[in-house]
Amino acid sequence: ADVAYLRSVLPSTTDDAFFDYLATLDASEVTVTAIPEGSVVFARVPFLQVKGPLLVVQLLETTLLCLVNYASLVATNAARFRLLAGPDMKLMEMGLRRAQGPDGALSASKYSYIGGFDCTSNILAGKLYGIPVRGTIAHSFVMSFRCLEEVQPRELPPRAGGDPVDLAALAVSWLQRVCDLLQTPPGKANQGELAAFVSYAVTFPCDFQGLLDTYCVRRSGLPNFCAVALALHQLGYQAIGVRLDSGDLAQQSKEIRRVFRACGAHFQVPWFGTIPIAVSNDISEQSLEEFRREGSEIDMIGVGTNLVTCPLQPSLGCVYKLVEVNGSPCLKLTEDEEKMTIPGMKTIYRLYDAAGHPFMDLMALEEEPSPSAGQELGIRVLGRLGETTKVIPSTVETLHRTYFKDGQVCEPLPSLPEVRTHAQVSLNLLSPAHRQLHEPQPYPVCPALPTFPLGNATW
Repeated sequence: ADVAYLRSVLPSTTDDAFFDYLATLDASEVTVTAIPEGSVVFARVPFLQVKGPLLVVQLLETTLLCLVNYASLVATNAARFRLLAGPDMKLMEMGLRRAQGPDGALSASKYSYIGGFDCTSNILAGKLYGIPVRGTIAHSFVMSFRCLEEVQPRELPPRAGGDPVDLAALAVSWLQRVCDLLQTPPGKANQGELAAFVSYAVTFPCDFQGLLDTYCVRRSGLPNFCAVALALHQLGYQAIGVRLDSGDLAQQSKEIRRVFRACGAHFQVPWFGTIPIAVSNDISEQSLEEFRREGSEIDMIGVGTNLVTCPLQPSLGCVYKLVEVNGSPCLKLTEDEEKMTIPGMKTIYRLYDAAGHPFMDLMALEEEPSPSAGQELGIRVLGRLGETTKVIPSTVETLHRTYFKDGQVCEPLPSLPEVRTHAQVSLNLLSPAHRQLHEPQPYPVCPALPTFPLGNATW
């Protein structure tokens, strides 16, 4: 069917033998070596190499670049958020509504998870890939209620058993006590919001959470949530969190934590002061930097638009270049030095220092001997080829592995959690100077010495 379609769109003068040849193409003649998925890869390092008949490997170009570019871009973007947030902050991907279509959304969920996010709001991604799914109630749910009379059902049995209790009436009694403690008029608390919280709590008593900013956090959302959470506690249940979606998130989180602690101490509910606080609202890298600078009581951050659309770098410029034909190295010369290629099939080595940090990636031709730990190496850093430097690595790692050869997958492909773990380990191995997001120390990528001659030039 594919060949028939090509016949319909290519010029009518195309030789029939060409279409007959296309039908005989065999991918089993292709060999693919690659740096393992989830590894940290630096500029100019070939992270994937494809060998095979020229036409076959050329046909793979667009497919491979499509599969790699956006995936790597999103995973890298997610890793930056993880580095800024620190290891203990929970990060939730929630960019489905802003992603570039359903396929882009699924890719964003998958590769954000690899990059270090803990969970996704995309239920389909959870179903297809096993990513943990999380979410909170919506403003529209809160706004759909007007009064407590709309709550049906409204009774909830105690967790330990017994007769059902009117949760709405119990929450109203707790609201008065909470407002007295907070010195807030009970009449300022929105009754529709209270009804929404009660309705949600009756349905999900073990998973009750509140969205606090539909009307006013201080006068309504916070006292209403505390009232329902304390009513649930009286019946043996425990609320699991709140979310903020507007305003000064860091400052509000600190105010909310003070209220939770005050309620916990006053009403003798010890766990109340540790209720998790989640935030959203167009979170960016700058937002995370502000949270760290100002201090906050935030436990979970939901990131959407600035994660899945990658506004700081909308595309990743991975390229697919011919470097050797029939054993002869190929070199692309161009006016743009960045687009010049490095000829020959290569083996990539990562060199580690005594502290266990990678400090250099070394590119050598496949036929060249591999470097060894403790061996002095002469190198030239790309961009500074006129300078020769000598280094002695403590450990040497060969990065490329053969994944596909003779029509067969050569080693088991890792699961999504394994790739995610490998990505975090790879990032953590980097030295702080290379890992920092602002003005990082450039990571050197070097060809091995002696260099190989090509015509009258040496590269």
